[in-house]
Amino acid sequence: MSGPAQPPAVGPSRAAEGAEARRARAAWSHLAEPTDAAAHLLCRTVGHVAALELVRDGRPRGLLAALAGVELPTEVADAASGGGHVPSAGARRVETALARWRARLAALDLDAELDRTARRGIRLLIPGDPEWPDALDDLGDTIPHGLWAAGPRSLAALVAPGRAVALVGSRACTPYGEDMACSLGGALADRGVCVVSGGAYGIDAAAHRGALSAPDGGGTLAVLAGGLDALYPRGNTRLLEAVRERHLLVSEAPCGTTPTRWRFLARNRLIAALTGATVVVEASWRSGALSTARHADDLSRPVGAVPGPVTSAASAGCHRLIRDRGAVLVTEAADVLELVHGGPPAADPGAARQDELDLLTPLDRRVLDGIPPRSWASLASLALECALAPEAVAAAVARLELLGLARTSGERVQRARRP
Repeated sequence: MSGPAQPPAVGPSRAAEGAEARRARAAWSHLAEPTDAAAHLLCRTVGHVAALELVRDGRPRGLLAALAGVELPTEVADAASGGGHVPSAGARRVETALARWRARLAALDLDAELDRTARRGIRLLIPGDPEWPDALDDLGDTIPHGLWAAGPRSLAALVAPGRAVALVGSRACTPYGEDMACSLGGALADRGVCVVSGGAYGIDAAAHRGALSAPDGGGTLAVLAGGLDALYPRGNTRLLEAVRERHLLVSEAPCGTTPTRWRFLARNRLIAALTGATVVVEASWRSGALSTARHADDLSRPVGAVPGPVTSAASAGCHRLIRDRGAVLVTEAADVLELVHGGPPAADPGAARQDELDLLTPLDRRVLDGIPPRSWASLASLALECALAPEAVAAAVARLELLGLARTSGERVQRARRP
């Protein structure tokens, strides 16, 4: 299992700066939630190291001054310039953010956390690392401070352009949805595609299981909503351990973080960003899995959906995506490959293909249906049976014989035996 990525050896000063930035990003992953827009804004404006120092300093005016040069609401700019004596709404929001960061900072022993993380074989990935995928840059203002990873595979290699697909869906899935997720996961991994999902019950777990069944394939990546020290859900522990042993687990949340609804929803943006396409295998009308599709759509990633029975509430969300959001209807791995690669799939032994029956005209089909399945018939009796002119029947039989669907002997015809 590979260890933490090291900063480039380009001299003591740059190496020290790299180590300091890594520590600061690790700290911010503890201090701020993934959806904390204020934290993202501050770190983006002054950098993670300086932002952490401002929190340690603890003075709201310092934060406001640091943000004074960026485009902010008027009341925040006024507060930063010292105008007014009554705290503005913007200033109060900054004070509130500072208070929550300082509360977490006071409870954080960063050295102990980093040591505990390293002993568990968990490494921190940050922008600029060889393992950091460029695709995450598309998240813009919500790019993670860092990602915690466990497993032998490289994240950047697993989700290289054109190599990764998200298979997501409901936890409460049907046997149909579970079977589709497992078969799609296995077929895609067997074709060298990394299957990315969230490690949850239902569709996620089935997709991971399918990918694991292809031992030399594209692999699978589980993006979790909680810390990698306590795999969640517990019922999937063995599955997630297998993913960690052979491929990779990642999380935006540091060790000790409990999965919550808002963290699951924030995690979904990572799944969408890391992959070339998102396929919703089975989802109810209000399933949380639909948020991954929305994130993918916002990032201009293709979205596919597997249809289910029209009477199935478990597939209502998929039908909604196809009808209202223009998702591509997916029935097999070849459809997914077409989504990822942006063109028709290569020859696929499992893909649906045209056969002789697709070449028949309505008249030819009528004549073929009139030929007894196990005995010979005369052309004259066949013409009477089909209510067609004898010459039309003779022409149709000739075409059926050319296609290998019928065989003749003089004026008699019989269906050809098909392998």
